[in-house]
Parts: sequence; structure tokens; C-alpha cells
Amino acid sequence: MATVVAFHAHPDDEVLLTGGTLARVAAEGHRVVIVVATDGIVTAVSEGAPTRLDELRTSAAILGVHRVEHLGYADSGHGAILYPDPPDRTRFVRADTEEAAGRLAALLREENADVLLSYDPNGGYGHRDHVKVHKVGTRAAELAGVDSVLEATVPRDAVERLIRLIRALRIPLRYDTDALSAAYSPRSAITHRVDVRRFARQKQAALAAHRSEVNGIGGIALIMRVLVRLPVGVFGLLLGREWFVDAATTPVTKPATGIFPSG
Repeated sequence: MATVVAFHAHPDDEVLLTGGTLARVAAEGHRVVIVVATDGIVTAVSEGAPTRLDELRTSAAILGVHRVEHLGYADSGHGAILYPDPPDRTRFVRADTEEAAGRLAALLREENADVLLSYDPNGGYGHRDHVKVHKVGTRAAELAGVDSVLEATVPRDAVERLIRLIRALRIPLRYDTDALSAAYSPRSAITHRVDVRRFARQKQAALAAHRSEVNGIGGIALIMRVLVRLPVGVFGLLLGREWFVDAATTPVTKPATGIFPSG
């Protein structure tokens, strides 16, 4: 049995990018650990108040994850303005890369990790914390001697289809859709395609656990509300595949084997 550590930027990223994979790997008997760089909060944390980390732990339990850790950083926010650090912690994008990688590497060594799940160089859609996850994850794997690093991503053509659907539904989206079309990874770069349709119910329930995001405002919150209310079969059709890039290997055109067996 292997130990898989999934390194993510914020609570809820673990579901959207890798939730089905984590549920599948856990169901196959592997040890699964989630590490988030930030707590998903851009302000100071109010003592005793529910946090997005609480929602993450609920989500992780639904997926069958064995351990959840937070590296201790604050959400850097997304947009043109990078606000000052909150008084109680550093924004992840301002963290020293070597220091942050050292924190993650210590967890990788403690867990004797076989596989690290991280992000592609674009950070998916370009969020500054996601780009930082790629840099920190790559360096942490080097420090800890983890040879297998799989970068969670989405084929660009799939993103383009999603954008067309969002536009057709007239859902407001605060991201530059033209920039999104050039984000993530070209399909030719994908090395691992994971069929997670059997775990659609778990993935949907884990997404619903992130109540502060689902019940928030803006286009993303609206999309999440739609997703958690879909029939499970439809949810599985939409989000029943997950993709990864292994930068150390030549892209393949068939489903992956090993920890990510053919679907």
C-alpha cells in the first residue's frame, strides 16, 4: 500500500481537483493525506468561530482521507490587489518558498510519502496561491526525495466547454474567460486520466461540506450550488474524470495504471 499526499492551496480545492481520486485511492486501501497551504481566510481568524478548515476536515472524512494538515499560511486572495498580511499569519504568496517547502517536506518525510499530488506550473487558472503550490510542492518533493509528483490539472478543451456552458447559463464569472482558455494544460500533456464516476456521490457530498463557499456570493458560489444540487448521475458525468501531469514522463494517451488504475 502507498501513501499519497495531496497538497492544495485552499479548502475546497481538494474536492474540485482531486476529490474523486482521493476517494478512489483511499477505497483501494492506500493512506491518503491532505495538506493545505492556506486556511482559505484572508482576514484574521476569530477565536472559536467555525473556519474553512473545519469544513475541510468534514470533506476529508467523507472522502476517506486519513489526515489533514495546514501549513499555517493565510489566503492571498485573487485579483489585482495583494492586501497586507493579517496580523496573525503570513499570506502564502509572500512566504519564503524554501521555508514553506521545508514545512511540507517534513510532513512528506513523516508520512514516508510515495506520491505527492500538486498543481501544474500555471496553478490551474493562475491564482497566485495555486502557482505558489506548484513551486513549493516541486521543491518539497526534492527535499524529501519523493520521486512521483503528479500535478492536478484539467485539459484546456474541457475548460473551454465549461466556459461555453457557463456563458449559456448566464452565470456571472469574475475571471477573464479568455485567460482561462489558455490556463491549465493542453490535452497532449496529460499523463494520467482517472475515472472517478463510482465516487461521484462522495465527491458531491464532500463539495457540499464546504458550506461557506457553497452559500457565498458571486459566480463561483452559484456554480457550486448548482453542482451540489445536481442528480448524482449528472454530477458524475460532469465531474467524473480527473487529470494529472507527471512532468518526469512522456505523456500517454491511455488511462493510467498503478495507483491510478484504468477506469
